[in-house]
Amino acid sequence: MRIIAGQHKGRQIAAPAGLETRPTAARAREALFNILRHWQPDVLDGQRVLDIFAGSGAFGLESLSRGAAAAVFVDNHPKALAVLQANITTLKEESRCRLIRGDACRLPKADQPCSLIFLDPPYRQGLVEPCLNSVLSGGWLADEGLVVVETAADEVVTPPAPLTVQDQRRYGAAMVWFLTR
Repeated sequence: MRIIAGQHKGRQIAAPAGLETRPTAARAREALFNILRHWQPDVLDGQRVLDIFAGSGAFGLESLSRGAAAAVFVDNHPKALAVLQANITTLKEESRCRLIRGDACRLPKADQPCSLIFLDPPYRQGLVEPCLNSVLSGGWLADEGLVVVETAADEVVTPPAPLTVQDQRRYGAAMVWFLTR
């Protein structure tokens, strides 16, 4: 896996071994970031990003490479957290990153809201809505924030109020949902 654009363009990052994580394909990640820039050209500039079910941290690290000020990563899998920490160290991004080891559906209170949140749970396990509720109740989403959710293509997302679906795009076996307040 590689960082696609920005300050760390072309730098390699590792993915956790095994079947517990499912890294998003580079083509889908690139398309997603292009959509974000089209909608809001400054969506990342100096902003905070939350990467839930972070795995390798590809979404958060790509965001930092493209101009985000800080990234918070959430995962509870020890192997994923070890790989994520190694990726952060490889890119020398320790000062702009925070790792939270824990249940993505029971997030701690946010110390600061994030303008962009990536939610990439295991497919077909009913985790999207509980995680979105946790994001909202924990104060993680900024008022003008955007949540990007990746699911299996055949899954349906019914976001809790006040979130609404703004768009959805299919990439192979995945569906990407764009939610706003």
